[in-house]
Amino acid sequence: MFELKKIIGAMLMPLPLSGLLCFVCLLMALRTNKGSVLIGLISISCLLLISTPFIGQKIIASNSQLKYTFNTEKQLTIDKIVVLGCDVNPNPKLNANSQLGNCAKSRLVEGIRLAYLYPHAQLIVSGGGYGNVTNSSLMQQTAISLGIDAKRIKQNPAAMDTADEARLLAPSLVDFKVALVTSASHMTRAKDLFNAQGVDVIPAATDFYDFSAWPAHKQYIPNIEALKAVTSYWHEVVGSAWITVRRWVDPEAL
Repeated sequence: MFELKKIIGAMLMPLPLSGLLCFVCLLMALRTNKGSVLIGLISISCLLLISTPFIGQKIIASNSQLKYTFNTEKQLTIDKIVVLGCDVNPNPKLNANSQLGNCAKSRLVEGIRLAYLYPHAQLIVSGGGYGNVTNSSLMQQTAISLGIDAKRIKQNPAAMDTADEARLLAPSLVDFKVALVTSASHMTRAKDLFNAQGVDVIPAATDFYDFSAWPAHKQYIPNIEALKAVTSYWHEVVGSAWITVRRWVDPEAL
């Protein structure tokens, strides 16, 4: 009964419920316009499939990202900790940490953890934003509120993407031991961009997705978390493809 309740509850969530309704409606319309309906059925089916934790886990290959976890036993010293920007939700009525999205919070928490482990390392928070509110300023305020000395923190508010972050920060990172903090799915591309600028970084990945331990009754029901994980993975595929094209057109690019 418990699992049945969970299954029914999960099926009534917006993603699986709306997807199922669309699927049923398309089946009903199949007699009148087969071509368009067939395309719709394939699209809805693919969306629902990649939204299931079982399929999502196969796509994101989370185990391959474990190589990017930071091993403190192998790193006796770190000079600089770079936390790359992510999502922000500016709202002057909220404090700084409440304006950071979950992705940004996850990265900042890892950066602050490393800052406490390496008390002499500089903490660099990066990322632009909207108007006068930047990812880096919100991260700095949050880090200070959590006990990090303001003198240890450097902002990089002008960067609007990872390529900008690597290009703008490179001059101050070359020849230092740098821990790079970003989401696990993003680490391969971020590391590549920093390496291209002559900066050898030590990955400190966070924001992992892993659905392998989810119970069986959740594995095959579309879930927004699985869709987010696949979306993040696809974002990196598109981003890496763009870098490849840019470098093919101009070997000096990025």
